[in-house]
Amino acid sequence: MSDAERSALHPRIVVAGAGSIGCFVGGMLARAGRNVTLLLRAGTLEEISHHGLSLTDYDGLDEALSPDSFAMQTDPSCLAEADIVLVTVKSGATAQIAAEIARHAPKGAIVVSLQNGVENADTLRKALPDHDVRAGMVPFNVIWVGGGRFHRGTSGQIAIEKGPGHVARHLSCLGLEVHEKRDMAALQWGKLVINLNNALNALSGLPLRQQIGDMRWRRLMAAQMSEALTVLEGAGITPSNPVAAVPMSVVPRVLRLPTWAFRWVARAMLSIDPNARSSMWEDLDRGRRTEIEELQGQIVRLARQNGQDAAINGRIAALIRAAEAEGVGSPCLSAKEVQKRLRGR
Repeated sequence: MSDAERSALHPRIVVAGAGSIGCFVGGMLARAGRNVTLLLRAGTLEEISHHGLSLTDYDGLDEALSPDSFAMQTDPSCLAEADIVLVTVKSGATAQIAAEIARHAPKGAIVVSLQNGVENADTLRKALPDHDVRAGMVPFNVIWVGGGRFHRGTSGQIAIEKGPGHVARHLSCLGLEVHEKRDMAALQWGKLVINLNNALNALSGLPLRQQIGDMRWRRLMAAQMSEALTVLEGAGITPSNPVAAVPMSVVPRVLRLPTWAFRWVARAMLSIDPNARSSMWEDLDRGRRTEIEELQGQIVRLARQNGQDAAINGRIAALIRAAEAEGVGSPCLSAKEVQKRLRGR
């Protein structure tokens, strides 16, 4: 079998920047027998080497993988063996990982961005003109519990940009569905709008299900989402819903429903683990830089470019920046306290 035939049938997959999402996705692929290498930090390698890699989720998944079932590397030279690179670093590290991919990965390797935000795929394309770069969108949430355990707390199916090679087939397995889509930009903007709640969840310190079950928090969610949708409309952008068939324009109205009605509607839209929290909450908890600039910050910048106002998103971003500077985790604010601060009190 030639190298090209081998790559087509059994591609070597390198997860570049394996943190919460990367370890879960890479672990699921390794569980299905795929050839996976996790490119990760030394501390993460040490944790998984000691404890193994445990994958759990809201639907009862409970799988323990031996470190022998996949490869782990801290040296980016492992990218030289990649047929498919899954980029899962935080947005602020995209340019750096792009440089490593350019330095090591074979020309023509498929590079898939599984990151938050709407600009990462373009950043990768500019740095990697000889590679097949695809935008991607991960709708579900993963929390790094510790002790080598990564827990998926919400439902959803991964989408990647359509292209040659049936890439989704190689990335799909039991418990991890990947679909190819033509209009990834609309999905990415929709994911960004939904991810605006990441900041509110981080400010609250509450599990997502508890937060979303509180009408006071849902009204804040609806307010910033409505503002963001107005900004996108002014920029000529029409987002699509990445998690349900409900149009994005309807989601703020759903959030404002009485709690009994909201629960009935939401049950058909999204499954949420009782203990799930947002990735931004995890970033504050671990003292890491958040992606607030790629979420609320993106809406604020777009509003300024088009002479619009995005005061709600701007003030929520300021609260997250203050929490980052404080460095003690979530400020555990109530919805009432956030509302007061949005009014400048």
